[in-house]
Amino acid sequence: MIPSAFMYLALMLAVICFWFMLLKRPVYESMFIAFIALVALTGSWSKLFTYFQAGLKTSLLYSMTVFVALSMLLTKTGIIDGAVNIILSLLGRITGGTGYAAVTASSFMGALSGSGPGNVMTTGTITIPAMKRAGFPPELAANIESTSSYLGNMIPPSANIMAALGAFTALYPEAEMTSGKFWVVCWGCSLWFIAQRLITVFAFCKVYNVRPMDEKDIPDFRTSLRKGWKGLLLPVIILAPFVLDFFLKTTFFTERLGKTGSGYFSSSMLFFIAGVAAFYTLLVSPVKLSSLADTFSDGAKNLSVTVGTCIFGYMIGALFKDLNISGELQEFLSSLKMGRLALAMYLPLILCFMGMIIPGSSIVVVFGSSVIAMFAQAGVSPVLAAAMLPCICGVMCGITPPLALGMYAGMSLAGSDFRKTVLNDIWWVILQYLMEVIILLGLLPVMGV
Repeated sequence: MIPSAFMYLALMLAVICFWFMLLKRPVYESMFIAFIALVALTGSWSKLFTYFQAGLKTSLLYSMTVFVALSMLLTKTGIIDGAVNIILSLLGRITGGTGYAAVTASSFMGALSGSGPGNVMTTGTITIPAMKRAGFPPELAANIESTSSYLGNMIPPSANIMAALGAFTALYPEAEMTSGKFWVVCWGCSLWFIAQRLITVFAFCKVYNVRPMDEKDIPDFRTSLRKGWKGLLLPVIILAPFVLDFFLKTTFFTERLGKTGSGYFSSSMLFFIAGVAAFYTLLVSPVKLSSLADTFSDGAKNLSVTVGTCIFGYMIGALFKDLNISGELQEFLSSLKMGRLALAMYLPLILCFMGMIIPGSSIVVVFGSSVIAMFAQAGVSPVLAAAMLPCICGVMCGITPPLALGMYAGMSLAGSDFRKTVLNDIWWVILQYLMEVIILLGLLPVMGV
């Protein structure tokens, strides 16, 4: 007998597909209509305001908001452009160096900007022309930039990371998982994917006989460092508190603040770090108040979409918790006796397909706890499964044709042929998928797990 959980999931997906893809309505509106349809089907009207409250009281929702606002500020000031030029000045003389620079810069900048296609259109304006001048075919330059930019979805401080942490803590509320510990695991996963991208660039450089960047096109290191060193301090400002929390929580913070105070310190870091980073950005790259107001005014629409989608996603997640969707799915998978290998192979493909319809962050919010529970049932570390959620829900769908938004953004900048770009992109998709399976199977050590 098919579990009722599948009926609810099918209804939700059908409503979202119809409302979002056919009627061309906003995704947050589609999520809300799906929520109302689920409430009507289950007769849960009496708990309607309870679900609204659940969607609004999640602290991670507000953390996402402040980091999205920070990404708008970073884009406006252009502080990250200087960091890209420093990387190009260091790696431009190496054969394929511009490709390695694109992977390094775009992965990092994607984590800060929180937008795969948006990062392609900003960082890519520097890296793609540089790669083409160094002999990279246009289709390869487009895919290096797009697949690296989408890695930002799984690298802290991406908002997807916060959603994944929320999914884990909802499933394991008794676990002492701090933001710092979780971020370290996410970095541990991300490093393998960055390494995979770099190795892939090396292989393609051999195939296409790519040469080093022309000397006249390489930014001068001293000049780049003088102009862009301030941007290099941003990752220190953002990441250092989480590293300290990971290594010193027990020996330093707990001893001085107590267990309760230490817990509040960990949960509040997401708020004040974004504020400190924003203050630093304005200090070193001042902008007019009117210009800043215009930036946030123009970005308010995108911000409201993110917030609305997450709120309704959390509401659906709260409803699913009442319906025991996670428990039913676990029970069904147990009856199939699907092992770790089968789950690691099939679930990323299913989530990739869903990601072509629903934003990755929404999938993490709605299905995160269920996915973690499924992997845990099959023997995967719950922490590792949670850290991989942004990857299998956000990265893969963003680079997989036919709805690979990052690929289209890179293709527009590179002026590459559609067919050649898609054929080259398939290699990146296959390697991304294989790396996901390898990590979920525990075949590679991951820092913090």
